[in-house]
Amino acid sequence: MCSVFVFAGTTEGYEISRFLAEHEIFVQAFVATEYGAHSLKESRYLKVFAGRLTQEEMEERLTKEKPRITVDATHPYAAVVTENIRRACEKTQVPYVRLLREQGEHQENAVYVDSTEAAAAYLCHTEGAVLVTTGSKELAAFTVIPDYKERVFARVLSLPKVAASCSELGFEGKHLICMQGPFTREMNEAMLRQYDCRYLVTKDTGKAGGFQEKIEAAFACGAIPVIIGRPLCEEGLSLEECRSFLQEELDLPKKQKISLVGIGMGSEKGMTIEAREVLSRAQVIIGASRMIEAAALKGQETFAEYRAEAICDFISRHPEYERIAIVLSGDVGFYSGARKLLSLLGQEVQIVCGISSVAYFMSRIGLSWDDARIVSAHGRDCNLVSWICREKKVFSIMGTRHGVRTLAGKLAEYGMGDVLLYVGECLSYPEEKIFCARAAELTEYEGNPLSVICAVNEAARPLPGAFALPDEAFVRGKAPMTKEEIRTISISKLRLLEDSVCYDIGAGTGSVAIEMALRAHQGRVYAIEKKEEAVRLLYENKKRFAVDNLCIISGTAPDAMRELEPPTHAFIGGSSGNLREIMELLLEKNAEVSIVMNCITLETVSEALQAAKELSLTNTEIVQISAAHAKSVGRYHMMMGENPIYIFACHRSGA
Repeated sequence: MCSVFVFAGTTEGYEISRFLAEHEIFVQAFVATEYGAHSLKESRYLKVFAGRLTQEEMEERLTKEKPRITVDATHPYAAVVTENIRRACEKTQVPYVRLLREQGEHQENAVYVDSTEAAAAYLCHTEGAVLVTTGSKELAAFTVIPDYKERVFARVLSLPKVAASCSELGFEGKHLICMQGPFTREMNEAMLRQYDCRYLVTKDTGKAGGFQEKIEAAFACGAIPVIIGRPLCEEGLSLEECRSFLQEELDLPKKQKISLVGIGMGSEKGMTIEAREVLSRAQVIIGASRMIEAAALKGQETFAEYRAEAICDFISRHPEYERIAIVLSGDVGFYSGARKLLSLLGQEVQIVCGISSVAYFMSRIGLSWDDARIVSAHGRDCNLVSWICREKKVFSIMGTRHGVRTLAGKLAEYGMGDVLLYVGECLSYPEEKIFCARAAELTEYEGNPLSVICAVNEAARPLPGAFALPDEAFVRGKAPMTKEEIRTISISKLRLLEDSVCYDIGAGTGSVAIEMALRAHQGRVYAIEKKEEAVRLLYENKKRFAVDNLCIISGTAPDAMRELEPPTHAFIGGSSGNLREIMELLLEKNAEVSIVMNCITLETVSEALQAAKELSLTNTEIVQISAAHAKSVGRYHMMMGENPIYIFACHRSGA
C-alpha cells in the first residue's frame, strides 16, 4: 500500500520523494512532463507517473490508494494545479501538506508585474531585445509585443514537443534557445550579452529555481529584470520543515550521516573529487563563512558557524538534515577543528581528507617538507623563535595580519635577521601572494591574515643533549649565578616538560631561567629579580640565547608573583627572607606545583623543611652537593672547592 503521494513539480518535490524512499516509505510521485520523470529515478519504494491529472483523476487515485499524506510540491506558479490538489484532498479527507519554495529577495531596480500578460503589456512600450525565461506554456502572451519575432529570445526546455509548439508561435532559429538548466550566473550573463538584451523576464522561483543567478546576471549586463509575481499568496513549509514534519508524522528514524570535509586552501580547483561529491549530496553545509562561500552550491542550505559546540547543537536541533557536511580548511588532520568535533559528535563520522596548506605551499616554493618542523601559531601559543633557532626549516600557519612582521622583528632583535622567510598569503585564491625575503627586510611588513611561512635558518643549532650550558656562555657581571654543576642537578629535579610554566625566583643573571626557557621552549618562564644590575644582565642573556618565552619581572617575591599565571614548576634561588610566603603563594596558585630550591646555609634548609611540613609537602628530597674545580699551580693541579649546596625538591603527595 502506498503511504505518501508527492506532486513533485520542483526540485524540492524530487528531494522529498527521494527522502521518503530512502526511509523505505512507499511513494507515488506525480510529475507533469517527461522532463520531470527523467529527474526522478524509480526504485522499490518510489514510483513515478508522468502526465497532467485533472481534479477528478486526483480524487480517483486518492480514493483508491488511500495515502497517509499528500505533499503538494508543485511550482509556486502552478496555481490551478495547487487548487486542484487541495480540493481533491479535502473531498477524499487525505491530509494535505504544501511544500512551498521560498521567495527570492525583493529587487529595488526591477520591474514587478502581476502576470505574464502584464509583463508582455509592459514590454510593448519599451525598446530593445528581451530574454524570456518563464518557459513555453505562457510564451504565447509575448506575441503581442511589436516585432516580437525580432525582439524576443525564448529559453525553453530541450524537448521536441516544446520546440514544435514554440515554432508554431513564430519563435525559431536563434530566437529559440532550447536548453536544460540549472543555469549559472555566468551562463545567464553570456546569453544576455550574446543577444544584447535590455530586459530579462523571469518568475520569482526562489534560490532552488535559479532566481538569484538571473537577477545578478541582469544587473551585471545592465538589463532590467521584469519579475512576474506569484499568483497565490499561500502559506506552506520549507523543504527542511517538510522533512521534519514527515519524520514526526511517519515516525521515521533519525539517521544522520555527517562528513568532515577538508576543502583545501579554499578555491574550487583545490578540492578533491571526493570532497566535491560529498558536498554536492549534502542537505546542509556547515562551517566558517569563508569555507561555506567556497564549498556550497547555489541553493544549498548553509549554517555559518566554526565553534564546535555550536555546530553540534545545531545538528542535534535539526534532525531533518540527514546528509550533513562540515567544511574545514586544508586537511581535516592538519591543525583542524576536526579533533574537537569528533570528540563532541559521539557518532560515526565520515572523514574526507583535503590538501593541507603545508603540502600546497611547500610545492609552490619548491622545497621538501619531510625534514621541516611543522607548527601553527594561529590561535595558539607557539614560540616560533625557539623552533627557528634549533631547526633549519620551520613551517607555520600564521593567521594574523601582523604575524610576519612580529616574527621578523623578533628574529632581527635576536640576531637572526638573515633567516629567510618564505611567505604565502591567500593560497589558491586569485589574490594569492608568495614571496621570499630576509627577516630583517620584513620588520615593517603588514600582510593578510590568511598566511603561512617557511623559515629557513642555515645557522640553526640543535639543543645540546647535556642539561647545563657552560658558565662562560652567560653574561655574568657582578650578580650571583648558579654554577653549572648545581644547575644541572637542580633542573633535572624539576622534571620540566616542553610546555611547562616556570618561575625562577631570585633569578640573578638568569642562568637557571635561561636553561628552563630552553627546555620548556613551548611554555613560559618568569624570571623574578629585585636588583637592577641583575635585571639588566637578564635582558642581555635573554637576547644572547634568543629565549623569546622568557618574561623578566622586576620586583621582590612574593609580591612580584601575584599577577602571574599559575606555575607548573618553580625554582627558588633566593627568597630575601620570604621563603614561607613564597611557597604559600606558589601552592595557592597551583597545589601540584613542583618546587626546587638551592640552600647554602643550614638555617635555610631548616626553614625549608619546616615550611614543607606545615604546608603538607610530604614528598621532599634533599641532595647535598660539593663540587671542586681543578686549578693549575705550577706543574700541579689543586682542587678548589665551592661552597656545598643543598638542593631541596618537594611537592604534595600524589602531585
